[in-house]
Amino acid sequence: MTSTDVPDPKVDTKVGETKAADEAQVEGKKAQTGDEARDDKPVTSSAVFSMFGGGAKKEKKEEDRGDNSGSAKAQREAAEAAKGDEDEVEASEDVHFEPVIKLTEKVETKTNEESEDQMFKMRAKLFKFVKESSEWKERGTGDVRLLKHKENGKTRLVMRRDKTLKVCANHYIVPEMKLSPNVGSDRSWVWNAAADVSEGEPEAVTLAIRFANSDNANLFKDAFLKAQKDNEELFKEAAASSS
Repeated sequence: MTSTDVPDPKVDTKVGETKAADEAQVEGKKAQTGDEARDDKPVTSSAVFSMFGGGAKKEKKEEDRGDNSGSAKAQREAAEAAKGDEDEVEASEDVHFEPVIKLTEKVETKTNEESEDQMFKMRAKLFKFVKESSEWKERGTGDVRLLKHKENGKTRLVMRRDKTLKVCANHYIVPEMKLSPNVGSDRSWVWNAAADVSEGEPEAVTLAIRFANSDNANLFKDAFLKAQKDNEELFKEAAASSS
């Protein structure tokens, strides 16, 4: 072919198409070889799990790992609340309240015995004879005392009940009284008082007193008779001076 010859365009077009087809075939083989290489790899469980939307397990957060009693977060909140309560209690301990009424003076209760000296004291039980029912009724248990007035020297018998301190016997020991032993007992005495004022108004009563033993009963008898003798002289002097 000479330089003046013109190439046939049909021949050049066919050669280009053949070359393009060969290149496409080579690329197709490469792609097939890559797919076969991937198909030769073993399929793992993680891969299968991943295919169905799964993934690697993630470690649970601390607040999600709770026991049956509640989450860790709830426990922390409870601990902080308890600490706050303790702070409030400690702060409230300094609270001070002033009394509405201040008692600055001691109230003294008078017993009308302030001007008397105690000459005798013994624990006993007192009874009173009730005429209507013809029986003895207990008046109270406490200390029977003989009190001598500091000015006029007269002695009276006073007895108060335990705890309540209510007076159950109150009269002077006058000469007309007769102290007699109670029938069948060596630790009990009976006497009549024409003017006992334990109930407020003078009253004629028959009284009986019982002690723990005969020794105590005899000590009471001696003190009673001595006071009766002393009062007898004072009453005589008072009667003589009035006449």
